[in-house]
Amino acid sequence: QVQLVESGGGLVQPGGSLRLSCSPSENIFRIYAVAWYRQAPGKQRELVATITAGGTVTCADSVKGRFTISRDNVKNMVYLQMNSLKSEDTAVYYCQTRVGKENYWGQGTQVTVSS
Repeated sequence: QVQLVESGGGLVQPGGSLRLSCSPSENIFRIYAVAWYRQAPGKQRELVATITAGGTVTCADSVKGRFTISRDNVKNMVYLQMNSLKSEDTAVYYCQTRVGKENYWGQGTQVTVSS
């Protein structure tokens, strides 16, 4: 059973930055793709960004140019650097990976963008 732990969320003013981190219980991130999702109150969970084992990244149009997903295979970590944050980025952010047929999710970290 893989466990994912997110950290780095918090309260930030519009235009500010945060960096989220995702750490797995096993050394798997060099093998499997990892994704960041978010879910705002009253809305469906949406895909924010993905990074493959080979380092190929994709980002949702809503965050392109502002968010960057990256990985550190030595530290076995995946990050989401969020810049120029907007109020509409307020959500719980989740780290996700798939091992075989199983999807694994973290518990989520709250990001609130407000003045």
